[in-house]
Amino acid sequence: MSFSIETLKEHTKERLTNEVIAWFTTVRPDGRPHSVPVWFLWEGESVLIFSKNNQKIRNLAQNPNIVLALDNTDDGGDVIILEGRARVLSSEEERSDTTLPAYKAKYGAEMQEIGFTPESMGKEYNQAIRVTIDRFTSQ
Repeated sequence: MSFSIETLKEHTKERLTNEVIAWFTTVRPDGRPHSVPVWFLWEGESVLIFSKNNQKIRNLAQNPNIVLALDNTDDGGDVIILEGRARVLSSEEERSDTTLPAYKAKYGAEMQEIGFTPESMGKEYNQAIRVTIDRFTSQ
């Protein structure tokens, strides 16, 4: 099935907007999956993730294919899996003017809880990843 924003149910859009953690899976050069929890910003047609310069960044340089998954509920239902392609943005000019305020609004309290300010978080997590969704499944 080809992805279309119109096919997302309101509940799915709400979870993509409000969920704090998603599981981000990239592909290592040897073909093994690499899954990590990430903070993310749903921007209506794509997802933005900020990262340290680490394994997922190295993986994306070799293979842009990804999976982004939202955890299930306690009874195993409500799983959301998005498949797509990701690229590391090369400059701040590629980020929308609303991206950083929206990210700060979503994660400001969490940043403070772990001892970061938005500025210190931005210095450490300075790699922006844009995910374009090709397809999704939900249960």
